This record gives sequence, structure tokens and C-alpha cells, in this order.
Amino acid sequence: MTFGEQPAYLRVAGDLRKKIVDGQLPPHTRLPSQARIRQEYGVSDTVALEARKVLMAEGLVEGRSGSGTYVRERPVPRRISRSGYRPSGGATPFRQEQADGDGRGTWESSSEQSEASVAVAARLGVEPGERVMCTRYLYREGGEAMMLSTSWEPLTVTGRTPVMLPEEGPVGGMGVVERMRAIDVVVDNVTEEVGARPGLAEELLVLGGVPGHVVLVIQRTFYASGRPVETADVVIPADRYRVAYHLPVK
Repeated sequence: MTFGEQPAYLRVAGDLRKKIVDGQLPPHTRLPSQARIRQEYGVSDTVALEARKVLMAEGLVEGRSGSGTYVRERPVPRRISRSGYRPSGGATPFRQEQADGDGRGTWESSSEQSEASVAVAARLGVEPGERVMCTRYLYREGGEAMMLSTSWEPLTVTGRTPVMLPEEGPVGGMGVVERMRAIDVVVDNVTEEVGARPGLAEELLVLGGVPGHVVLVIQRTFYASGRPVETADVVIPADRYRVAYHLPVK
């Protein structure tokens, strides 16, 4: 194979991908069999199989037990805005706006004390094993699971205060900035680092998806005078949502 030349299985996968995107192979259509691919493209069984694996890993097709491989319905991605909103009835921890501006989500949450892992400790600037409040959220849009979030707050900051539990107390559900302000901690900076990776099995089980589906991961950290007071991992299905940032111009 010369430099720049694609392997045969990628060329076959690329042609089939184009047919799917162009509508020549519409959703719910059965993908050509391995024998048909081998015959049509003049390749070996191994190449045909690898090409099908590529399309499956990309989420374009799905296997149906005892039936074959079919083109998946392609969802129209919606935007999740990181600017947030506050309904007139009060604040909510569900800070992400829906793309049409009038969609509203629901959420479930649970909090428990735990020990900071090495990775979380590094992000919070504490020692591994230090006690933190861990809160897990599941966000839904129209009843459909759309986003997961896990946050950690050092109990050296919030422990034995009215804001120790993010969703309870006098400012429960008001968000990190407002909750910290209630205990005289002024949040003055937030960072978000966006990456992508294959979804974990337990994430895809909740969010809907098959092994290999990609998720977006936002690592968010709030700071008060340079000290991290909360960090979180936000997990979003990449095939169904896009993350839109609205940044003020100073």
C-alpha cells in the first residue's frame, strides 16, 4: 500500500457510508450481505467483514439477531446551550437550554459522601481520599435520557453548611455560584474542557446506544479566588446533541 492509499476495507466502508448519507440506503434498509459486498467490490470476506464493522462502530448500522445488519435511523442533532436559563417559577440545576428555546427538561439526582479519586483530587486540588460530596444527575428531554452529570465538591468547603447537599436546603437546586455565595464563597471563574470518547457500557445503557457509540464529555470546574470548589463530568450522546457556547464579548 503506497503512502496516502486507503486500505480496501476503508474504501468499501466509505462507499457504503456515502450511500447511507445520500439516501441510497435509507433507514431500516438491510445492508448488503457480506457475500454481496465481496462480489460487488471484488474484495475478500475479511475486507467485507471489516467494512461492516467500521459502519457499525460509527453507529450507521446495527445488527439484528437472526435478521442481518440494517441502516439505523439517523437522529437530527439538537443543540445544548451552555448559557443556561431560569424559569420564572424559580431556579433549576438543569442549566442547559433546548435548541428551540421553549423546551424544558426534567432531572433526577442523588448525593452521597465519598472519597476523592486520584483524578478528582487533582481537579479539586485536594489529597486523594479526601471526603467529597458526589452528586449524580440524569437529565431528560421529553422523557428521553439526554445527559448525565457527576459532580464533586470538597467537604472542606461545604461540609456542615446549609449547602452541603446540592439539591436540598434553603438554596437547593440554585446552582454552584448561588449556593457558594450563600456561604460567602465567591465563584469568579469556570472552565470547561470538551472531549470525546466511546461511551461506557453503563452510560450507554442509560442514555441509549450501542457499544462503540461516542459521547461528548465536558469537564467543568468552578473556582473561587483560584481554588476549585466544584468539578463535574457532563456526558452527552454525540450522535444526538451538539454543544453550543454563548460567550460574552468584553
